Amino acid sequence: MESEMIKEFRKCLDDNILYYWLDRMVDSRGGFYGRRDGFDMLDRDAPKGAILNARILWSFAAAFRLTGNFAYELLASRARDYIRDRFMDNVYGGVYWSVSADGKPLDTRKQFYAIAFAIYGLAEHYRTTGDEESLRMAQSLFHDIETHSLDREKGGYLEAQTRDWHPIADMRLSEKDDNSAKTMNTHLHIMEGYTALLRVWRSPELFDATKGLLRIFLDRILDKDTGHLGLFFNDDWEREDGIFSYGHDIEASWLMLETAMVIGDDGLYKETLAATEKIAMAALEGRREDGSMIYERHADGSLDDDRHWWVQAENVIGQLYLAAYHGKPEFVGAAAESWRYIKEKLIDPGKGEWYWSRRGSDGSINREEDKAGFWKCPYHNSRMCIEGIETLSKITGCQNK
Repeated sequence: MESEMIKEFRKCLDDNILYYWLDRMVDSRGGFYGRRDGFDMLDRDAPKGAILNARILWSFAAAFRLTGNFAYELLASRARDYIRDRFMDNVYGGVYWSVSADGKPLDTRKQFYAIAFAIYGLAEHYRTTGDEESLRMAQSLFHDIETHSLDREKGGYLEAQTRDWHPIADMRLSEKDDNSAKTMNTHLHIMEGYTALLRVWRSPELFDATKGLLRIFLDRILDKDTGHLGLFFNDDWEREDGIFSYGHDIEASWLMLETAMVIGDDGLYKETLAATEKIAMAALEGRREDGSMIYERHADGSLDDDRHWWVQAENVIGQLYLAAYHGKPEFVGAAAESWRYIKEKLIDPGKGEWYWSRRGSDGSINREEDKAGFWKCPYHNSRMCIEGIETLSKITGCQNK
């Protein structure tokens, strides 16, 4: 089973996900197009988001590290150059939230979530290619976050500021979010970016910041009674929601453990190992008999039972981590069931890439959301393939190529 899954993940990565971005999303004006709609129609005039471009950078850099395919290195470098030339704010620092289709600054606010993803992509690019410019850019962005986002009095990181680092009224990532000062999602991805950077740059300041972020998850964000993570908090770390986000829980369960491994503190690793097993098992309350995972449980107890593409991808990785690191080998089979759901329900075998979601009400394809766009990037699914290959290779002891 494991060797077959490795082969299928590699084929999905190469032939379904990354080929789509190579074939359909490269913009002759520079960088990558900002959007294809749910029917795969190109919107040439769509704005280009920092998150999309940073995730493209990470995906192609990580794929090059795994496969040695130089076409992926070229696409990673193209993404890095576009971030450097169009998204980096050379006056105030940080990265713009978005630029226009022709690369002019559009929304210039500083969303620390987006800056974290730029660090994530740049650190992976340096790890893969040894490009010193990418490392310098990532280091500069790390210092921007530490200077402007870190709450030195109450702990944690604030959500957003204006272009020139002043308070901003609307700090939300999207209209779906609460306008809270601190969120689990931003902390998760700052930690993710810092962990990637710590792999290649063992700065004492970065080490302490990464360790501090993991402690925030263990001490502030994790509800030790339920095993779920809180999503929205005020300045004083008082929780402002009652939502169970199954996808974020399962994603955090393996990202937290990855961070503990990179930090390398044995006591912290053991503490994180116990906590992340509890988080993963709580997340699996959202798993259904067909292997899929629903989106979330609202504060009133009602369910959003759509099957979002990114939740399914993180569900596979989280279950493989349960098998590889938590002594639960039965979750290889469970992950295979979840992967089967993705193959049958979410992958577009004709045009490539994955659909946004299947609707819980009738199982239909959700074409109201993008096939590729501001939030629909080759990141969760390519990472599922890459992490899946590497984790299954650890379990079986076989080579990952």
